[in-house]
Amino acid sequence: VRSTWFRLPGPPETRRHDLDFRVGGGEVLTGALSPSGHQELVEYHSTFLDIVPDERIVLACDIVVDHLRRTVSLVTIELAASVDGTALTHTEQYAAFGTPEQTAAAGAERKGSSRLSMNGLWRAVGGVIG
Repeated sequence: VRSTWFRLPGPPETRRHDLDFRVGGGEVLTGALSPSGHQELVEYHSTFLDIVPDERIVLACDIVVDHLRRTVSLVTIELAASVDGTALTHTEQYAAFGTPEQTAAAGAERKGSSRLSMNGLWRAVGGVIG
């Protein structure tokens, strides 16, 4: 179940996760975070643009913080057979919006979010991701 590894940290009562995994479908993930001691409402919205089973997923997504769009991304996830199992390649292009401080932090936020998701996936498959 994707919600076991793709979720926002924070209080469970503030979380919501909806998934419609098909081309044209999407995903919504919301939650309240307090990274700097101030609670923020974070929303993730995506639309699946291309799905090729066992090969590729392409999606467009945005991150909204306290009702203001922070980033918009185009994400490609490629899967390929390897001697150790399956190689996963994650490519993300993003545009950042907001104050200069917010846009400067966007790269670190996107990297941290991707790392959090990949770590969650790693745990969900029993730690067999290389």
